[in-house]
Amino acid sequence: MKDLQFTRHRRLRNSDNMRSLVRETYLHKEDFIYPIFVVEGENIRNEVPSMPGVYHLSLDLLNAEMAEVTDLGIKSVIVFGVPKEKDEVGTQAYHDHGIVQQAISQIKESFPELVVIADTCLCQYTSHGHCGIVEEGRILNDPTLDLLARTAVSQARAGADIIAPSNMMDGFVAAIRAGLDENGFEDVPIMSYAVKYSSAFYGPFRDAAHSSPQFGDRKTYQMDPANRQEALREAESDMLEGADFLIVKPAMAYLDIIRDVKNNFNVPVVAYNVSGEYSMIKAAAMNGWINEQEVVMEKLIGMKRAGVDLIITYYAKDVARWLDEKK
Repeated sequence: MKDLQFTRHRRLRNSDNMRSLVRETYLHKEDFIYPIFVVEGENIRNEVPSMPGVYHLSLDLLNAEMAEVTDLGIKSVIVFGVPKEKDEVGTQAYHDHGIVQQAISQIKESFPELVVIADTCLCQYTSHGHCGIVEEGRILNDPTLDLLARTAVSQARAGADIIAPSNMMDGFVAAIRAGLDENGFEDVPIMSYAVKYSSAFYGPFRDAAHSSPQFGDRKTYQMDPANRQEALREAESDMLEGADFLIVKPAMAYLDIIRDVKNNFNVPVVAYNVSGEYSMIKAAAMNGWINEQEVVMEKLIGMKRAGVDLIITYYAKDVARWLDEKK
């Protein structure tokens, strides 16, 4: 045994304080963006059946939710709207008095320091559930761009700090950047859903946003989960068109893509820890199969380690509380 030569890695693991001393990756409250779903009506706080702990909120209850968010130290939210009325072209997405526009204005009036991000898409607002104009069963790319630009401008006019287009139409960043600039919103950044896969993990979100396609699927505009190089092409084109942030969605099954994007582009990279990822952990925890807090923290650390700067997650409030408990 005296002749053995090996490295004693365990020396740096022998106490909690020692492990903290050499820890490479940390989670901070500033890392998190909390998604909220606003609906029309009054006194509505309905839990989404497939997403325990996530609620539809009417505007009269929104301030209480935002007060909790800010009290916890969360700095940013992303707003999704669920309108009462839908039509073929998603008119409520770009109406100045649409549900998202009303929510943005209300939040910025009551919580001016909170960074408000507007999800910019049409699928929640179209009767067919697709992210663009539909003609004879085809989702039309170019005619959709004008509607997306109009939506972004109306959201910026309402007070959105960041526009986050999620539709995956070709040229959507260029169209939105031009629309914002032409209307005096040159300083409003774009957080592009640059790398958005056609994923099975979106099911609970579509339950929450009432945005399931009424026919077909979204595979002609969202990315094939098998593709890696395509992610770099998508991210590069969005950068050239004016994106200020790059989102990778989903997160857990795409950590390699997150690292690729981080290694190749010098802008903040955002992971969307999507609804299916959230609901799987919730379900397992409710059945007593896993320790929810430990699994969530490990999962989010993995995203940070892969290279993300920010994480959109339904667990933001829980994690903020857990971080406070560790102080």
